[in-house]
Amino acid sequence: MSILVVGSVAFDSIRTPLAAHEELLGGSATHFSIAASFFAPVRLVAVVGEDFGDEHMEPFRERGVDLTGLQKVPGRTFRWSGEYGDDPNTAKTLDTQLNVFADFKPSLPDTWDRTPVVFLANIDPDLQWLVLEQVKDPRIVAADTMNFWISSKLEELKRTLSKVKILLINDGEIRQLTGRVNVVDAAEKVREMGPEVVVVKRGEHGALIVKEDDLFAVPAFPVRKVTDPTGAGDSFAGGFLGYLASLKDHSREDYRRAVVVGSVMASFQVEEFSLGRLRRLEPEEIRERYKAFLRLTRFDDLPIP
Repeated sequence: MSILVVGSVAFDSIRTPLAAHEELLGGSATHFSIAASFFAPVRLVAVVGEDFGDEHMEPFRERGVDLTGLQKVPGRTFRWSGEYGDDPNTAKTLDTQLNVFADFKPSLPDTWDRTPVVFLANIDPDLQWLVLEQVKDPRIVAADTMNFWISSKLEELKRTLSKVKILLINDGEIRQLTGRVNVVDAAEKVREMGPEVVVVKRGEHGALIVKEDDLFAVPAFPVRKVTDPTGAGDSFAGGFLGYLASLKDHSREDYRRAVVVGSVMASFQVEEFSLGRLRRLEPEEIRERYKAFLRLTRFDDLPIP
């Protein structure tokens, strides 16, 4: 099944304890689409400025991402600048320049309204709703959000969540959204808002999925050198939804495998800045790391006398 992703394509300037880089290709839709493209066809809807050249299109074209929905308009592309300290789970925003993204109004190309899998990346809930008004009978609608939208547009976000099947959210955000400290309790509270499936991204501590018939948690894959955490959550979402989109039906075990696939893709993402590692990634490496994940988490029954 094809995946429609609506989100941001941006230029990131990032500082970490290891290095600093300027004007890297980033954005929620960018990291998601590249990761998901290893498993299913991806259709991208976003906006960029006149400074977005052919060289910036190349990573998408390499992976066969359909850019028909990428609007190029006069002005400068969205820019974000951030810094990481010793905690890779927390980025300090240094500067945000919305530029052309400030006037972005998602418009789906002809026939894209019937794309079976829809991912509403981390954008204004009003824009997410605008997409929901355009799509027709998608099999899966998944969404991401962030603390800014939870604090500034809570009612609009709840309206979107009422039409979403899968919510992907980090542990701090789900506590903020629900007022619940325990993430399992918080996930159940979110399910009352509409989503049937809640995936809690916990950074270096792994991920948790909560469904009516299942509760499943996995650790993060231990990466020896975390170079840049930017885009890890979006790459997780890309792996998770990409794997589900590659299947006709979705069992409890399929969702569990999807969480592991998401964790695998995130583990590759953090190894290099921007899309460096994902652009060099081969399918066999994904399969091998998935097997390594199985070995990492496997253990036998405890023999109790």
